[in-house]
Amino acid sequence: MQAVPSENLAIDRKKRAKEPFLELDLRPAEERVCDFHEVVIGFTPEQAKIEAARCIHCPDPAPCMLGCPTHNDIPSAMWLIEQGKFSEAAKIYHKTSSLPEVCGRVCPHEQLCEGACVLNKNGEPVITGQLEVFALEQERAKEPYVPKIAPSTGKKVAIVGAGPAGLGCGDELLKLGHEVTFYDSKPAPGGLLVYGIPNFKISKDVFFERWNDMVKLGAKFVGNTYIGRDKSIDDILTEGFDAMFVGVGSGIDAPMNIDGEDLPGVYEATDFLIRGNVSGDNLPKDKEPLPDLGNDVVVIGGGDTASDCLRTSVRRGIDNVTCLYRRTEAEMPGSAKDRKLATQEGAKYRFLTQPVKFIAGKDGNLAAVECIEMKLGEPDDSGRRRPVAVEGTNFSVPATTAVKALGYWPDEIIGKTTPDYDVDKWGLTIVKDSETGQTSRENIFAGGDGVTGPDLVVTAMVAGRKSAIAIDEYLKSK
Repeated sequence: MQAVPSENLAIDRKKRAKEPFLELDLRPAEERVCDFHEVVIGFTPEQAKIEAARCIHCPDPAPCMLGCPTHNDIPSAMWLIEQGKFSEAAKIYHKTSSLPEVCGRVCPHEQLCEGACVLNKNGEPVITGQLEVFALEQERAKEPYVPKIAPSTGKKVAIVGAGPAGLGCGDELLKLGHEVTFYDSKPAPGGLLVYGIPNFKISKDVFFERWNDMVKLGAKFVGNTYIGRDKSIDDILTEGFDAMFVGVGSGIDAPMNIDGEDLPGVYEATDFLIRGNVSGDNLPKDKEPLPDLGNDVVVIGGGDTASDCLRTSVRRGIDNVTCLYRRTEAEMPGSAKDRKLATQEGAKYRFLTQPVKFIAGKDGNLAAVECIEMKLGEPDDSGRRRPVAVEGTNFSVPATTAVKALGYWPDEIIGKTTPDYDVDKWGLTIVKDSETGQTSRENIFAGGDGVTGPDLVVTAMVAGRKSAIAIDEYLKSK
C-alpha cells in the first residue's frame, strides 16, 4: 500500500506531469573512457527532490510497481525523497529487495519501472532507478541499514552460487534466523555482479558493501569450490545442512561453431570480462589479466554483454572497436541505453553482418574475421525477423581480438552429478513450483537463471527471495 500524502492529488497530478524532465548527468565520454569508474554522476539532494516531485502518484497499484519484478513501492519512495526523507525512502526498497543499490544501477529500467511510468505518454518518465541509488547512498552515508533479525532457529542452509539468486535467498534466510553458508566457484561472492558486469556500470565497492551487510548477519562464504567437480551436492548436504538452495546461474558461453574459434585472440565474453574487469585476490587463479589486444577489436552479438565488452575494449585504449550483429538494431535484445553510451564512447556497429570464419595471420594469431552480408527474412519463433545470408557477399574485417558475446547456456554438471535431481534436456533445473523453487529433492530448492535460462539480475534475486520463504516453511515443517 502506497504511503502517499492524504491531500487531494487530482489537480496536483496535472501540475506534476508538466514539470520539466531533469536530464541525468553523465561523465563526459572523453573523460570516462580513460578509466573504469561509474559513468552516472548521480543526483544532488536538491535534484533528487525535484525529480521525485515529478511522480504523479498513480492510483494503487501504480504501473511502476507492477513493472518492477520486486514490486517496490516506488510512489511511496518518491514521496519520501521529495520530502527529503532519504533514509526512510531507502527502507521502502529494503522491504522488497535484497540488492536495491545494485538493481538501481543495473536493471533495464526503461523496460521495467520507468518503461511503465505513465509520463511516457507525453514526455519522459521519472528516473526511478537513479533515485533508488540516491536513496540507498544517502542511507549508507548517514544511517546504515540494520535489519530486524529473528532469533536463531538452529537450522543450517547451504546456498550453491553466490550470485543474485543466491544472495536474494541468503539475505532473507539470515533475517529469518537461519545459518547460511554460500558456496561458489569463484574466489569472491557476487557472481555476475563481480565477474560479469563491468565496474563502469557498478563499482565492486558497491557490491562488497552490501555483501559485508550480510556477513554482519552471519553469512559464511566458501570460494574456489566448483560444485559438481570439487564437491557434489550430496557432499555438502552431509556436512549438516538441513536444506539447500541452488542458484548457479546460466554461465556457459554459447559457441559459434565456426572455423578458427580456437585461435589466439578469440575470447569468450565471460573470460574477457573477468580478465578485463577483475583484479587482485578476486581474480580466479586460472586467469590472468588481458594481454595487449591490438588495434582492432570486434565483438560479436547484440545483447548487454556485447555492449559491456565493447565499452571494456574502448577503455583499454583500442583504436578500432566494432560490434558485428547479424540483424538490424531494431532486433537487438540488449539495452538501447547501453548502445547509446557505447557509441558515445567510440564503439561502432556493423549490422546485417554474420561472421563465418576466424582467420589467422602469419604469426598464427587472429588477424581478421570473414563475414557475410545478411538480409531479414520471415519472423522466427522469437518474433524477430530471421537473418538470411546473401550468397556471394563474403568480406573480411580486420581483427586482432574477437569476443564472442552470443548468450549463455546452463551448466549441466549439477544435473549429471546429483542423483534424483531433475533437469531438462538443456541442464536447467526443473522445479515443482516457480513460487517456491522446490526441486525433485524435497530439501533442495532452486531459482534464477539456472532454472529459467538467462534473465535479469532482479528476476533472479526475486526468485531467491521466494525460495527463502519456502525453505523457511519447509524447515518449520521438519
